[in-house]
Amino acid sequence: MDVLVQARDTMLLLLSMPFGPGWSALLLKFVPFVLFLELPVYLLILLGALRHALRRDFAPAREPHHFPRVSCLVTCYNEGEAVRRTITSVAEQRYPGFIEIIPLVDGAIQNSATYAAARSMEPVVRRMANRSLRVVPKWQRGGAVSSLNLGLQLATGEVVLALDGDTSFDNDMVRHMARHFQDPAVIGVAGNLRVRNARVNLLTRLQALEYLLAINVSRIGMGEFGVVHVISGALGGFRRSFLEKMGGYDSGTAQDGDITLRMKHYFGRHPHLRLVFEPRAIGHTDAPETWRTFFRQRQRWDGDLYYLYIRKHSRSFLPRLQGWKNVFLQVWTGLYFQMVMPYIIIIYSTAVFALYPPGMVLGTWAMVYLLYVAINGLLFAVHLALFSERPHADWRLAWLLPLQPLFMFAQRVNNALATLKQMTCKAHLDSSMAPWWVLRKSRF
Repeated sequence: MDVLVQARDTMLLLLSMPFGPGWSALLLKFVPFVLFLELPVYLLILLGALRHALRRDFAPAREPHHFPRVSCLVTCYNEGEAVRRTITSVAEQRYPGFIEIIPLVDGAIQNSATYAAARSMEPVVRRMANRSLRVVPKWQRGGAVSSLNLGLQLATGEVVLALDGDTSFDNDMVRHMARHFQDPAVIGVAGNLRVRNARVNLLTRLQALEYLLAINVSRIGMGEFGVVHVISGALGGFRRSFLEKMGGYDSGTAQDGDITLRMKHYFGRHPHLRLVFEPRAIGHTDAPETWRTFFRQRQRWDGDLYYLYIRKHSRSFLPRLQGWKNVFLQVWTGLYFQMVMPYIIIIYSTAVFALYPPGMVLGTWAMVYLLYVAINGLLFAVHLALFSERPHADWRLAWLLPLQPLFMFAQRVNNALATLKQMTCKAHLDSSMAPWWVLRKSRF
C-alpha cells in the first residue's frame, strides 16, 4: 500500500512540476531524457500531417493528363491460391493506362501451387482491356532481389511497381501511384499499407493500429518535409529509367531499405530529385498471427537496419551523398530511434529500479506511460479526422490505445536484441527472404 501511495504522490508531483519550484531537477532525474528527443519528432510529424491536409484540401487539384504504362512486378513465394487475389486486385484497377502484370514465382518447382494459381489467372486477365499477365517461373530459388532484377529486365512500363504476392490493393492504387511521375523530379513513391487480417486476434489488431500510426500518419508527416526512409517492398513505385541507371537492385537482404538508401545517395548531387509518400495508394497485407512469428519478423527488420546503416552503407551519412537534411533526419529518426534509443530505455529502466524506491519509480513510469498514451491518442485522432478512408473500421481499434505503449516497449526490447544479434552474428545471412547460398555470396 505504501508503494501505491508513493506512486500516487510522485505522479501528482510530476503533474504539478511546471507550477512549483525545483521541477527541472526532478524532471531530469526521473523522466527519461529520450523524451526530449522524441517529442520534437512527434511535433514535426503532426505539423507535417496538418500541412499535408491543408495542401490537399486547398491547393488546386492537378488532374493527371498522362497515364504512363505501368509494369507491376509481383514477387511470389509460397502464397498458393492467395496470389490470385493479388493479381485480381491489380488487374481490376481503375486506371485507363496499360498495366503489365509480371508475377515472378521464386523456386517454382517447390512452389508449384503458387505457379499454377498465377497461371490460372491468364485467361481472366486476357479478357480485360489494357491489361496483360505474364507469369515468370524461376525454377531455382534465388530470393526477392533476383526476382525483382529479372522483372526489371522484362518490364516495358515507364513506371515499375514492386508488389508482394500476398498483398491486395484498393482499386485506385495504381492511379494514385502513377500520377506522381508526372513530375520529372519524382523517382520513387512509397505506398500505404494496412493489415488485412486485423480481426484475427489481439496481436494482429495491435499491428493494425501500429500501421495506422507508424506507417500512415508518421510517413505523411515526414514525407511532407521531403523525408522518406523506406519505400516498402510490398508496395513501392519507381521510375524505370532511374532504376536501370542505378543498375537495378543490389544483392543481399532488406532490398526495400537498400534501394531507397541508394536512391537517396543521388540527392547530394541532384537536390531536385524527390521521393514521396502517397497515403491514398493502399495495399492490404497479412501480419504475423503469433507472437513468435511477429518477434522473428521484427528481429529481421530491425537487424537489417544495422546491416544497412553500419555494415553496408556507412558512407550514406556523408552530406555530399544525401544532402544535409536527409542525413540529419536519418541520424535522428533512423539511426538514433531504431538503434540507440532501445538500449537507452533498457539501461535507464534498469538504473531507476536499482537506485530509487519502487513507489517513486512506479509513479514516474505511470506518468511516462500516460504521456505515450496521449501522444498515440493524438496521432490516432489526426488519422481519423484527416486521413482515414475507413473511419468506422479504424474506430474499432481505439480501445487498443492504452495497450500501444506496452506493445512499443516490447518491440524496443526486441529491437535491442536484434541489433546485438546483427552486430555479433551477422544475422542477415540467415534470412527467410533469400536462400543462404545467395546471401553468403554477397560482399556484406
